[in-house]
Amino acid sequence: MARTDVDDRRFDTPKGIRRTAPFRGSGDSDRFGRFTEWVARGMGTPGFLLALSVFAIGWMVWNTFAPENLRFDSIAIGFTALTLVLSLQASYAAPLILLAQNRQDDRDRVQIEQDRQRAERNLADTEYLAREVVALRLAMKDLASREFIRAELRAVLEELDRRDEEDEAAEHAGR
Repeated sequence: MARTDVDDRRFDTPKGIRRTAPFRGSGDSDRFGRFTEWVARGMGTPGFLLALSVFAIGWMVWNTFAPENLRFDSIAIGFTALTLVLSLQASYAAPLILLAQNRQDDRDRVQIEQDRQRAERNLADTEYLAREVVALRLAMKDLASREFIRAELRAVLEELDRRDEEDEAAEHAGR
């Protein structure tokens, strides 16, 4: 089975997105998207913020108190290398976060469409069941009640008793 056939059966990916990536190797075509979501989730954690803070503080402490010949960023020029490193990190973080948000938006759209279809089916089922309940109520009105059946049976028994009496009277009169 071709790889595109497998992608076409995925329900968590919108139809317009179901295609293979041109740079895909033997792995999954969605690997980069999952990577961006992993990075975005990681950047939103307290652990990441703490690690980034420790990194920046460590950088500044090292370049302030380490021996002059071991320092690689000068406090005199405002830690220019640290600023560049943090700017580089931010320049990659923003697009990765936007990619992850776009993927989430696509999944949300698919979920909303599925919810809408499910709601339509539920509404159709509910309307069908309501019509069936009304039909059953109407049919129940047409059914004979217990009292009606008893009255009819009494009338039939009285009619049979009257016929028996007439037959006996005709028999006695004929002798």
